[in-house]
Amino acid sequence: MALRPIVMFPDQRLRLVADSVTCFDEALRSLATDLLDTMRAAPGIGITAPHIGVAQRVVVLELTDAPGPQTYINPEIIEASKETIRLDEGSISMPSVTGTVERSARVHVRYQDLEGTEHVEEAEGLRAACHQHEIDQLNGLFWTQRLSPLRRGKVMAQFEKLRRR
Repeated sequence: MALRPIVMFPDQRLRLVADSVTCFDEALRSLATDLLDTMRAAPGIGITAPHIGVAQRVVVLELTDAPGPQTYINPEIIEASKETIRLDEGSISMPSVTGTVERSARVHVRYQDLEGTEHVEEAEGLRAACHQHEIDQLNGLFWTQRLSPLRRGKVMAQFEKLRRR
């Protein structure tokens, strides 16, 4: 159980595709605990292993619609609705900056738990957007790449202004 340093944008490690987890052991459980502690300290509602420089497909979410934090190993979207929603998003790797992103309103996510057992979760609204956001990150796609060029430019300018302070 430890806080890990967060990889900050524009670090190129955030652009790498994370490797699938194949070993479900104590090291994986320790990584999940460290992710949760780091996310809470940031603070945030979602984090991936790449956010702390570990190129593995591990996501931790802590949303108010669940009784506690949830860990997703090797998550993948297997179905997404054509209906969309628009929500403000940001990243612990780019603090204090947000932008409105359009995503599928509902998704089905296949993942494994910390023991390696496979599950499928149906999610909608914020939880669906979080799944899409974090799985994008595992695939090396930073959330700002989902913005229009004009919006991305504004977000980047805001981030640069905050970084210079």
